[in-house]
Amino acid sequence: MVGAVLIGGTVNAPAQTDAATKTYKNCTELNKDYKGGVARDAKVKNIGGKTKYTPKISAELYKANASKDRDKDGIACEG
Repeated sequence: MVGAVLIGGTVNAPAQTDAATKTYKNCTELNKDYKGGVARDAKVKNIGGKTKYTPKISAELYKANASKDRDKDGIACEG
């Protein structure tokens, strides 16, 4: 049961955390959700060349899908 607090007529539900970090089967599947791939952190630089999209920055998501970072630049499935 989720509790809510009424304040001045508005409902404030507790913030929900993301579901368990998803491990994708391959880059095609990952790129359906994250067109630019997933970066380990904001400081990584793409060494694989120019890309169309900016990657999602998430250390947890990157760690779960690090095997898809073929050039080991800190961005999995860059697109």
